[in-house]
Amino acid sequence: MSTHISVPPQLLLERILTLELVRVTERAAVSAARLRGHGNEKAADQAAVDAMRREVNKLPIEGTIVIGEGERDEAPMLFIGEKVGLNAGPKVDIAVDPLEGTTLCAKNMPGAIATMAMADGGTLLHAPDVYMQKLAIGPGYSKGVVELDAAPAENVRRLAKAKGVDASAITVLVLDRPRHADIINSVRSTGAAVRLITDGDVAGVIHCADPENTGVDMYIGTGGAPEGVLAAVALRCIGGQMQCRLILDSEEKRERARKMGVSDPKMIYGIEDMARGDCLFAATGVTDGSLLSGVKFRKDVIQTETVVMRSVTGTVRYIKAEHRQLDKFHLD
Repeated sequence: MSTHISVPPQLLLERILTLELVRVTERAAVSAARLRGHGNEKAADQAAVDAMRREVNKLPIEGTIVIGEGERDEAPMLFIGEKVGLNAGPKVDIAVDPLEGTTLCAKNMPGAIATMAMADGGTLLHAPDVYMQKLAIGPGYSKGVVELDAAPAENVRRLAKAKGVDASAITVLVLDRPRHADIINSVRSTGAAVRLITDGDVAGVIHCADPENTGVDMYIGTGGAPEGVLAAVALRCIGGQMQCRLILDSEEKRERARKMGVSDPKMIYGIEDMARGDCLFAATGVTDGSLLSGVKFRKDVIQTETVVMRSVTGTVRYIKAEHRQLDKFHLD
């Protein structure tokens, strides 16, 4: 008696797309990694953008870039609103950050990644490229245990109480920027620890989802809105809470946001507001970091490490790949 596994066509496509997404971020990561430590942020970013766009356009999708390299007039490719893919297959929203941590890559410092998210068409927040206030914690807590508008010290105390530990056992991740001095002081006033990062707040938020391994309980601070949406997709897949607010502090920014459908400039967005429906997230390490290993160039092999997640199943896969057909990376 023969048995065969039947998978509904739409699920089969989504399963295939999971691996296709990995291929896209792998290509971008390898291209950027060739320029690690060369001190040229623009060149590294451009290499990642070129590779990512080339691969995305091979996918069997009707894709729209909703989070990209900038708005149409300032980015020649992977701009917000650009149509990508083979124009056949499911309609999807795509968010990309081909090289998160351009400075990290240029200086060959830990934590640079190539990342991308895909969701059902019309379900990702169309966020203008402005700053966004962010607060994130991992899974397992009741809703509203922390609040964006509460003082950082208050959020630390609330989280410590919910976790059943003293505030001194909490670690908060913060981007190392002058604008965050008050946040850092507020967190430390409780006895909690602050871990500073120089760049890379997509990875920073994801760290909250696995405090057992990362030692990070909370992420607080202001960073790019595009990175906020990417991080929200990841948390949709692995659990956690996130609250964000766009910083629309000029009429020009408010107008840009209005054109993208943002009606309330003061709205606090939860994860579900930024990423609804089924979504996929993938990130490949460019430089070694606490989340992923960077690209390794061996004599006849290129090694990559990628994490790929899917919200509808909650599956998280770490894929360590050895690439032997090196011409697929379009070597000169």
